[in-house]
Amino acid sequence: MKKRIVVWFVLLVGGLVLSLLLDVFLFPSWFLSPLFHLSTFFPGVLLLYGVMRVSRNTGRWLAGEGRVGDIPRMETNRLVTTGPYSCMRHPMHLGLLFFPMSIALLAGSPTFILIVAPLEAIFILLMLKIYEEPEAIEKFGEAYLLYRQEVPMFNCSPVCLRQLFIAHIDKQGPTYSKQTKR
Repeated sequence: MKKRIVVWFVLLVGGLVLSLLLDVFLFPSWFLSPLFHLSTFFPGVLLLYGVMRVSRNTGRWLAGEGRVGDIPRMETNRLVTTGPYSCMRHPMHLGLLFFPMSIALLAGSPTFILIVAPLEAIFILLMLKIYEEPEAIEKFGEAYLLYRQEVPMFNCSPVCLRQLFIAHIDKQGPTYSKQTKR
């Protein structure tokens, strides 16, 4: 887990620095335009808010439902198939797919917006397929294979997306204001 966080950090910071350097040569008029920076900053703030809210809600749901007993923080030992995980297998990662784009918009970097952020999103998807899915199969076995057959990796239906923003944890444990399967 710590290695993945370091990789994320290196990708974001390295991508930002590289993009800003390339902007000077590839998009000098956009890079120096206050209007361009203002027009990307506010959508970046909104997107970052959405990413943080989805990540917080789904992470709390996973921590509340996926941990039994005394196990290390950031670990799970129970397959979670309720709440936002009932309509997509990777709701937290759906939010995190948009994190590089939110940083790109905040920075106002045309190179990051047009090239680097989309490449980082593809990298995240590849990491899910190469590492996350096989780890889940190894950890949860047949139960995860059945879950994988019934629930898509991502689901962008309005009902499912709504669940990403309304999940919350209270003192009695995870709850939902409205339960829906799909």
